[in-house]
Parts: sequence; structure tokens; C-alpha cells
Amino acid sequence: MKHFFTSRVRVVLVIAVLLAVLLAVVSSLTGLTLPQTVVQGVLTPFRAGVSKLVDKSQQLYDYIFSYESLKAENEVLKEQLAAIEDEARDAYAIKQENERLRAALELVNTNEDYKLVDAYIISTSSADWSNTFTINRGSNVGIQVGMCAITAYGELAGLVSEVGVNYAVVKSVLDSSLEISATIAASGHSGMVQGGYASGLDGLLRMNYLPSGATIRNHDQVVTTGSTVYPRNLVLGHVVDAGFDDTGVAKYALLQPAADVRSLEQVFIVTEYNNG
Repeated sequence: MKHFFTSRVRVVLVIAVLLAVLLAVVSSLTGLTLPQTVVQGVLTPFRAGVSKLVDKSQQLYDYIFSYESLKAENEVLKEQLAAIEDEARDAYAIKQENERLRAALELVNTNEDYKLVDAYIISTSSADWSNTFTINRGSNVGIQVGMCAITAYGELAGLVSEVGVNYAVVKSVLDSSLEISATIAASGHSGMVQGGYASGLDGLLRMNYLPSGATIRNHDQVVTTGSTVYPRNLVLGHVVDAGFDDTGVAKYALLQPAADVRSLEQVFIVTEYNNG
């Protein structure tokens, strides 16, 4: 037992001597004292951890700052894009208006007896049997009930049914209460055209009272016959279908309106024309 104890003491002493030598060597190489070497060894792992934490914090700060900067830049770009889109829309609207005015001028040059008042549509109204729109011109510029509204391309859009000082209500060609004397341009066959609401044909026109022997072809153009209300040869629409009516004696034709009433922005009121 005594011999064993002595051996353990010897081992401890050897280890102590080796540690002392090791620390002396480290001290001589690093220039640090023994306590500094011990402290350095203890703190080094903590310093490494703190350094990593600082690096991560810096990265997070840079990310947040960069994100806020990019977000602000994104908002500026959005505003610039919106402004460009507004300018493009304005330019397109001006271009469309100029095209309509040029077409209207050509229409007047072709029909020298026409006197037109331009107007913009400010509201629309639609029900089962009626279809109207309101324009921003009225009696103060000579508009009266019974005057017809046309597009710049000579397409019939409707008939003025109500007039105020600075507005007017127009029954569109889709309104079932309007009956318009018309002719199939290619064949010369005549009939009466009215809005298709009454026949459950929303968005179409129906031309009634055509002769049973009439030849009717798809895409045939239908124009106004001419009267004290409607000038001659205003375009009403084009044939998309035809058949015999319930009597089996007369034919009818379905028309796609020439004037796209539901998307119109501007119309021209015919205040004067020669119906002779």
C-alpha cells in the first residue's frame, strides 16, 4: 500500500513538472506570463463566440438597412411607373379623340348638309326593355328631343329623348322602344329595326317585316332608309342570323350593332341635315 502511494505521488510530480515546462515554453514563445497564459486560454473561446456574435449583428444591421433602402427605392419606382402609366393613358385618350375628330370631319366633308355637336357620355342606364345614356351637352348648344346621335364613323348610336340645359338623355339603338326604318344595303330589302331586348336578344338588333323571298346573307350591312328623324345611310349593323318570324310569312334578321354602345365615350348629335 505504501509502495502504491509513493508511485502515485511520483506520477503527479512528473505531470506537474511537465506542465511547468510546457507553460514555461508557451510563456517564452508568446511573451505572456503564466497567469496571462492561463487567462488567455480560458477567455479565448469566449472571445471567439463574442466575435461571431458581433459579426452576425453587423450582418443583420446591414440587411435591415439594405431592406429599408430597397423598400424606399421600390416605392419611388412604383410612383414613377404610375406617373408613366397615367401619361400613357392620357396620350392614348388624346390619340383616340383626335382619330374620332378626324373621322367626324371626314363625315361632314362627305355629308356637307350635316351639322354636328360633339358630346361625351357621362352615364349609362340599362333595364330589361330600355337602354339609354346621358351626354354632357344640352339645349344651350341647340340639342333638341328627336335628334339622332351618331359615332364619328357614321354609325347610328341612338335618339335624343330628353334634354336639359347642359345635358341630354339618348335612347340607344339597343332600346326596344325605338323602331327604325332600315334597308339591307346589298339587296335593297327594307324592314324595321329595334333593340333585341324584347326578343330576349340582349346586345343585338332585330330587323322585322322582311319579305319572305328576301335573300339575306351574314355580314350584309344594314343602313337607315332615311326620314325626318334619321339621315339616310347611317350604319345600323351587320347581319349575323336570319329566319322566318312566327307567322311564317315574313322574315327577320338579327344584327350586330355597328356602334358598340356599351363602350362608347363620345358621340355626335346631328342638329341639322338635308332629308330631301
